[in-house]
Formats: sequence, C-alpha cells, structure tokens
Amino acid sequence: MSRLAGRNGRLYAGIGSAGTAEPIAFLSKWSLKFTTDKYDVTAFGDTTKVYVAGLPDCQGDYSGFYDNATAQLYTAATDGVARKFYLYPDIVGNPAANYWFGTAIFDFSVDGDLGGSVNISGSFAGASAVTKVP
Repeated sequence: MSRLAGRNGRLYAGIGSAGTAEPIAFLSKWSLKFTTDKYDVTAFGDTTKVYVAGLPDCQGDYSGFYDNATAQLYTAATDGVARKFYLYPDIVGNPAANYWFGTAIFDFSVDGDLGGSVNISGSFAGASAVTKVP
C-alpha cells in the first residue's frame, strides 16, 4: 500500500442511458462518502446512548470545468436513469487495482463568472450497492 496524490483520479460514468461508463472530461475534484443509518435504541437504565445500525448509504460529489464538446453528466442528471460508475483514486500509478463501482443517480450544475472559468459540479447517490475493489 502507498499514499496517493489526487492528480490521477478519474470518474467514469455512463453518459447515455444505455451507454458504457466513459471518463468524465476535465474533472478536478471528487469525493465519496459512505454512511450508515443509526437508530437510537436507548432504554431506561442504559448508562449511555445506544444505537443500532441500519442501511448503509453511498453518495459522492464531483467538480471541474465545463466542456462544450461532450454532454458530461448533463444527460445523466436530466433523464433520471441510474448509471454505471467507476471511481479510481489513481488510474495511472495504480491501474485497475483499486476502485469503487456501482450504479448511481447523478445531479449536474454549471456556473461561470466574469473573472473565471465555466465550471461544473454535481453529486451522485448510489442506486445499487457500491463496492470497493479489491
């Protein structure tokens, strides 16, 4: 195992509703968050709060720069169909060895300003189990 620099990360996602997962162009940031529902089951006589675990959840975010030559994730965000995705923390130094995959529902935002670039950002939420390989 080694530490990784973020510069070689890559998000692949199905842009079309039946398409294969393709690299999303010009992204510069991603995040992936795994959480589990927690239910308070504290009862009389307990000396601390007590919780039990519910269902796990996976959600993520991405951001980068707008590319007018591709749909990026706009189509995925507007048709409501879950897409295959693969998230590689390092596609170059660690090819195909460590990644997360599943299906997700995507959101998409675009913004720009006078003194900067046109940017994209969005989020996604697991529509199936999200698995880490290996």
